[in-house]
Amino acid sequence: MSDTQRSGAGAASGSELISLDAAELARRIHAREVSSVDVTRAHLERIEAVDGPAESGVHAFLHLDAEGALAAAEAADRAIADGAPASPLAGVPVALKDNLTTTDMPTTAASRILEGWRPPYDATVVARLRAAGLVPLGKTNLDEFAMGSSTENSAFGPSRNPWDLTRIPGGSGGGSSSAVAAGESPLALGSDTGGSIRQPGAVTGTVGVKPTYGTVSRYGLIAFSSSLDQIGPCARSVLDAALLHEVIGGQDANDQTSVSAPLPPVVEAAQAGARGDLSGVRIGIVTEFSGEGYQPGVLGAFTDAVRTLGELGAEVVEVSCPSFTYALPAYYLIAPSEASSNLARFDAMRYGLRVGDDGEHAADEVMSLTREAGFGAEVKRRIMIGTHALSAGSYDALYGKAQKARTLIVRDFTAAFETCDVLISPTTPTTAFPIGERADDPLAMYLADLCTIPSNLAGNAALSVPCGLSADDGLPVGLQIMAPALADDRAYRVAAAYEVARGPGAGPRIPELRALETTR
Repeated sequence: MSDTQRSGAGAASGSELISLDAAELARRIHAREVSSVDVTRAHLERIEAVDGPAESGVHAFLHLDAEGALAAAEAADRAIADGAPASPLAGVPVALKDNLTTTDMPTTAASRILEGWRPPYDATVVARLRAAGLVPLGKTNLDEFAMGSSTENSAFGPSRNPWDLTRIPGGSGGGSSSAVAAGESPLALGSDTGGSIRQPGAVTGTVGVKPTYGTVSRYGLIAFSSSLDQIGPCARSVLDAALLHEVIGGQDANDQTSVSAPLPPVVEAAQAGARGDLSGVRIGIVTEFSGEGYQPGVLGAFTDAVRTLGELGAEVVEVSCPSFTYALPAYYLIAPSEASSNLARFDAMRYGLRVGDDGEHAADEVMSLTREAGFGAEVKRRIMIGTHALSAGSYDALYGKAQKARTLIVRDFTAAFETCDVLISPTTPTTAFPIGERADDPLAMYLADLCTIPSNLAGNAALSVPCGLSADDGLPVGLQIMAPALADDRAYRVAAAYEVARGPGAGPRIPELRALETTR
């Protein structure tokens, strides 16, 4: 490190560095006011201080690569010193959901069946992060194979919400959301199949984005439901999410579902939105996402957000999307059906866990014993649901009807977007619930994704931005903004305008370390 970097590095304390958003960290790193090494070290120290085991800490990470992170930070500093930063986010740390393949770290999907597995290739998004000079810190916790809404289904113990360690951080990407919320990483990647980026974002007070399906490569994402899965950013501000989105997005020849259309101008839209003018924007409130089952504090925060959007010049109207009521049952037939097919590859024959390989069991017995031991209860439940839905006697009555309902949902979105630029709703009906409260009630757990699932079924863009705290319990609430396919920039513009209008409370907020220690 040069003398300039050494003198600049001392200008900010570790506690200040972990509280800054990614855009500001990048500015300081590129101006050589602070080094990437010191920024990375500050986040590693924060992880050491608060992450802890599942029993007592945030438990956002399943694997931490401190040595690799510091090496990547040193490389970023050298490139910046040479005047050649690889991207606007070069030198900024990032956390990776542990269903993204990485050659230098295990990829487990939070399942015993893949415990310790090291893939032979990087996911496309991981390769793009490395090429852009970002600093991967490690792999974050999730519900096993991304199946869940609380991260309690992880084979390695639940993650915890930094706002209250007795509560869930959402799921399936609770590790990524809690890492960002706790100041362990300024950025993270997640995957969103039915809300697994947006719902955790809502309950942890962070920004979570599901890009338009096909605009971010899924190559190297361990598949749950291939027609629904989408990788996206987790961040503490709308601009941070847009900057990360721009790094990972774009066509990829390795992903046959990747679209050739140009990536929407998400960074430009976030910057434009931050100027705070939504004149000429028509916003539709989805009337089906309210009423019974919605926490009063959530609806109160949402109502306040609607008022703010109107004050910014937007025209706000009510829109009915009646087929959205079919989204939850349709999703829980389509997603398990695709999971049943995708997870057939975990057969003990090629990689991962192998049980009963003692010469006394035939191959089919080894496969059965391995899947019994390696898969958790929720994964088994969804495999069985999906296998039944695809069976000869049930295909038309179950899977076929679910796909017809999906078509109706797409049509509702199409009709709504003919009259509105974006649609809005609460991101999730409630704030973060206590760990264990819904563990034995799958339907109650599934309802956490009630508002987010339609956008996965339709493939359009959607994001969650913090919209205050619930008056019921003081926990974060999320505002969901949905935009047409390939119009992700609309959601970013509205979200950025709202974020600025809300004031400092909408920006990065890191829970106090002493609060975590007290809770522990």
